Parts: sequence; structure tokens; C-alpha cells
Amino acid sequence: MLAEERFDNILKLLAQKRSVTVQELCDALDASESTIRRDLVLLNQQGRLNRVHGGATLPDSAFLTNEESMSAKEHQAVTQKQSIGQLAASFIHGEDFVFVDAGSTTLQLVRALQGQALQATFVTNGIAHARLLAQKGCRVYTLGGQVRPSTEAVVGTAAMTSVGRYNFTKAFMGANGVSLDRGYTTPDVEEAALKSLAVSRSMETWFLVDDSKFSKIYSAVICPLTDAAIVTNHLPNEKYRQYALIQESGVFDSSTHQEKESQA
Repeated sequence: MLAEERFDNILKLLAQKRSVTVQELCDALDASESTIRRDLVLLNQQGRLNRVHGGATLPDSAFLTNEESMSAKEHQAVTQKQSIGQLAASFIHGEDFVFVDAGSTTLQLVRALQGQALQATFVTNGIAHARLLAQKGCRVYTLGGQVRPSTEAVVGTAAMTSVGRYNFTKAFMGANGVSLDRGYTTPDVEEAALKSLAVSRSMETWFLVDDSKFSKIYSAVICPLTDAAIVTNHLPNEKYRQYALIQESGVFDSSTHQEKESQA
């Protein structure tokens, strides 16, 4: 049996049972234990399963479609988001030309700006972000387009056209979900398109995501994990370091973490 055929059969068994032992796979595929263990290592590295002691389990990524309002998000994981925002703000220098995405975690970055970072030039599609940047005395440009009431983000054709005219030194992005195999995702197609374009126009991109965002998948893809780096309060699965540079602020509240991924 060819390796790819074994891979398909392993994943089919996992889809049926959600967890399998090495011995079960040996019996089902008529393969040696060493062969199955090598297969599990490769599939684990690809993010297609979680290798555990004595077998494998399905990845824990949950597919979601709902999105809470901006006001609701601002009251969730506040300490974690503040720590992420403070760390991300330290990456900004006075000569930077920065895109700041809409979202509750990127808003914490704006709140944390101080010193030379205030001399940078900012472009944002966040209504609250633009207002706060202006209050801090920053040079800030907003995008034209439609405002989504739930997220207070500017989206649409006009916003896409505006972003396409810029080249950013750094972009700080938000995402609703981060997954090993699906990358950065969000519920809204128009927001995903704008985020994706901003990433492509930036020399350096950071996604600001608290630890509850990992192992979640939403319907609209922004970009793969390899296209950006991550700032988080706590990384729940070390596998992500295989695909992206990750900086942690070190703040972790286990009560807020609902969807932790199993580690091999």
C-alpha cells in the first residue's frame, strides 16, 4: 500500500472514531508498527491529526460561523488583550507606516501607543481606532467604504481600493480563528478580503490573537499561517511555531481558554 493511500485510510478511520491506537491502525491497514508511527509523525507535522501517546486523535479545530459585536468583544479576555496590545505596540517606531485592522485586540494596541510610536503614520479601517489615534495626536488615515455595524469595520470596494494604494512597513491584524491547517479566518467575506489585501501590502504582518482564538475555524480565509507572525498572550500548542514566528506576552487565564488543542 502506498503512503498516500495509508494516509487517506488513517484519516478516514479517525473521522469515524475520532481517536485510534497504533495497534488498531496496524490491524486495519496490515502495516507494521514502525510504518504506522512514521505515518502519524508525518500527518502530525502536516496538522492533519494530533499524535498522542499510543495513537492519534482528530485536530480539535471547531468550525464556527457566529460573530459577536465589537462592544461584546471589548469585555472579553481584557487582561490578555491588553498584554498583547502592549507587546505589539513596542514593535512600532516613529518612521513606520502602519495598517491597524479593526477589532478589540488591535484597539488595545492603539491604547498602548506611547513615545516614538506616536510619530508613526497610521491607516485603519476601524472607526474606534481612528478616533483614538486622532485623540492621541497621531497622523491617521481612514478608509472609505461601508461600516459594518457589528464590528465597526470599514469594508467594501472603496476600502479595498484605498488599501491597494498603500505599502505598509507593518500591519497589525485581527482574526476570529487561528488553525494549523486553515490559517487565519473570520466570519465575514468582505472583512476577510480586506484583511488579506492589507497583509499582501505589508512588509511585516502580525496577527494579534488571544489564546482562545487558536483551534477555531471560520468560514472566510484571510491567509495561511506562514504569511504572518503572531502576538498572543499564551501559545496553547507548540506546533504553531513550525509555521509562524510567535511572541507571547505571558498572560494566561485558563478559565478563558475553551478550545485548547492537544499537543503531541
